Amino acid sequence: MSTPTQTEIELQAAAFRRLQKHLMQDRPDVQNIDMMNLTGFCRNCLSRWYQEAAAERGIEMGKEEARELFYGMTMDAWKSTHQTDATGAQQEAFKTAFAENVGKD
Repeated sequence: MSTPTQTEIELQAAAFRRLQKHLMQDRPDVQNIDMMNLTGFCRNCLSRWYQEAAAERGIEMGKEEARELFYGMTMDAWKSTHQTDATGAQQEAFKTAFAENVGKD
């Protein structure tokens, strides 16, 4: 893979910001568990990747700080405002999705 140009970096950053806005403002109704079960990642994964990118650059950032930057509010506020209870089927699918996508590092 070649080193991205400055323009490519800017376009990638713009696309990420649009994804962030979409999940934070346009579609807060989409549940993390459904995202994880269908795509293998969710908002928490995105915030973790953000935190990891910061760490690679020597920037200290805690898990909650990264989540708040990505969610636009604390995790507790997000859960009370947007999160619904997961069904048993969703929870079972999540176990598989998590193991296949997050637990394999």
